[in-house]
Amino acid sequence: MTQQMSPQHTSFPRRAVVTGAAGFIGSHLAHALLQAGTTVIGVDRRDPATDPIAAANLEPLRSSPGYVHVTADLIGCAIDPLLIDADAVFHLAGIPGVRPSWGAQFTDYVASNILATKRLLDGAARIRVPRLVVASSSSVYGATDGGHSVETDHPRPASPYAVTKLAEEQLCLAHAAQPNCPTSVVALRYFTVYGPRQRTDMFTHRALVAALTGKPLRLYGDGHQRRDFTYIDDAVTATVAAATAPDAHGVINVGGGSNVSLLEVIGIASSLVGRDIELHQENPRHGDVLVTRAHPGRAHEVLGWKPQIDLHTGMRAHMEFLTAEPAVYGRAA
Repeated sequence: MTQQMSPQHTSFPRRAVVTGAAGFIGSHLAHALLQAGTTVIGVDRRDPATDPIAAANLEPLRSSPGYVHVTADLIGCAIDPLLIDADAVFHLAGIPGVRPSWGAQFTDYVASNILATKRLLDGAARIRVPRLVVASSSSVYGATDGGHSVETDHPRPASPYAVTKLAEEQLCLAHAAQPNCPTSVVALRYFTVYGPRQRTDMFTHRALVAALTGKPLRLYGDGHQRRDFTYIDDAVTATVAAATAPDAHGVINVGGGSNVSLLEVIGIASSLVGRDIELHQENPRHGDVLVTRAHPGRAHEVLGWKPQIDLHTGMRAHMEFLTAEPAVYGRAA
């Protein structure tokens, strides 16, 4: 499945930095940029020599002459050399996940999602990078009434992870609001991005693996929780547009418009594979919310972006990828 850029914004940065390049969204973004002729500096603290998933994610990039990979942790590495001559920085690095953020690992969330971001912002200002796009999350909204979440809604993060993502985006926007700041900022609130190379702990991945392998699927709660699922190609298209749209700034929702329940996701996975899925139901996890649903207006108005891939089509592409790449990505249900 190929990237479909909006006709309103078809330009790409000449030179870009992608942090978190060995991750799910980062590796797809770097690949799309390279295909468009952008020189990409990829930064990630995961070493592909020792991390099999990082190595697999980066494999499509390594053959490109326009890609330079740097294994480094933003919390301590030299920042400025990474940013020299960059037209845009895509800051996707950080620690994800609601459940682990409640425990002792919270200090790592603060270091990676907030302190490292501050160092990157300071470097972007010194080097005078024109645009920084930062990955935020729909989790900053917290519990809602089930309606569309609008960027102007008051955030009520319901987990330590969500608190760090809200702090990260607001820190970036505070930097951009300084007088004479050379770097404009767009914070993208991604809504449940899925697709090939998705993290193995995410629900769409787990449902497809359960269907493919016959292993039981752990379901936290009753399955009536609803999510706004966004296919990875659509997320990448919005992300590139956020770096190139002239008037883009502030917070923008990136939601795929496929607002369905987890039980419906299970049904799609079962129908695609042709196998019933055995469920092991467990208690809901602290910090999970019942509904996420993006209001799409600002993304369309500012970025000229609308999602193109429906959930059934996206899950089919995800399933085909897992079938082709079972050794690295397909064994955690």
